Amino acid sequence: MQSLLSPRTLLTRTLAAIALLLLVMVACSLVGTEPVSIKAALAGPGPSGSPNPDYEILLRVRVPRILLAAIVGAALAGAGVVFQAVLRNPLADPYILGVSSGAGLGAMLAVISGINWTLWGRSPIAVFAFVGALGTVWLVWAIGRITGRFHVTGLLLAGVVVNACFSAIIMFLTSISKSQDVYATVFWLMGNMAEEDAFVLWASGGCVAAGLVALFFLSAALNAISFGQTDARSMGIHVERVQFVALAVSAFVTAVAVSLSGLIGFVGLIVPHAVRLVVGPDHRQLLPLSSILGAVFLVTADTIARRIIAPAQLPVGVITAMLGGPFFLILLMRYNRKVCWLS
Repeated sequence: MQSLLSPRTLLTRTLAAIALLLLVMVACSLVGTEPVSIKAALAGPGPSGSPNPDYEILLRVRVPRILLAAIVGAALAGAGVVFQAVLRNPLADPYILGVSSGAGLGAMLAVISGINWTLWGRSPIAVFAFVGALGTVWLVWAIGRITGRFHVTGLLLAGVVVNACFSAIIMFLTSISKSQDVYATVFWLMGNMAEEDAFVLWASGGCVAAGLVALFFLSAALNAISFGQTDARSMGIHVERVQFVALAVSAFVTAVAVSLSGLIGFVGLIVPHAVRLVVGPDHRQLLPLSSILGAVFLVTADTIARRIIAPAQLPVGVITAMLGGPFFLILLMRYNRKVCWLS
């Protein structure tokens, strides 16, 4: 597998994916309830402080939201690749280890506690969701360690159990909460994009980019682990160490995405499978291409969410589910004879 992918091929495909992402981002920035002119927007704020509507709409509203969608999409798709490789489960996605229930529980606690402070521009819901998502993955990992030995099946079962327990706690808190608190939490759980300031975009984008680059350096080891732990060990790979680092970095990247946008399903499941069906299972290209095309997918989905019932907006998580389900079934039927996962 390693010798079939040349650096030139990887670079060419990556640059093509980046070009597609830029094209989609520019096109989506022109879509909205109000038409805008790029030329007028690039002229900057109006003279003497007078407002320039094109500048305000494009650069202060749409571009930050599109960048946010790209960051979240890249994070979820990249993490999906790693979870599927490490857990050797084609149905694994960034939420399989209880990230969704942990983030939801954190968001619920933030809402019902009534606190209103902010941390680096983030609301309590985002901060608590980040801590909840990250803490849950570490809890699942610790349970796996306490069982006496690390095993993928045990890790998955621990994730299922923690998911069920946290979901029960969320339902209990929902049943005793005020109706407006329940609405805020449910809306957040459906996944939603909101305009963020430059600091949040730079900080979150930097964290996600650093995490994805770190995961890319593990891609060769992930290739070996995909064939089985015994084969990987025979190649001199420290399997447990690679799994620990890969899951930790993936959990961190997922937690950043969840804190930004809430729970958005299907991105981490569908995009890696779609890319794998087209370019193959080599993680050296699967990881970067899935991350970039995950950004393309979520930017497109968020644009549809902004327009489909304008001027109202749908949570983007609804759109990803509506697009993702049929898309996945079409790919599965078209390429079912080519799927060779774990074969």
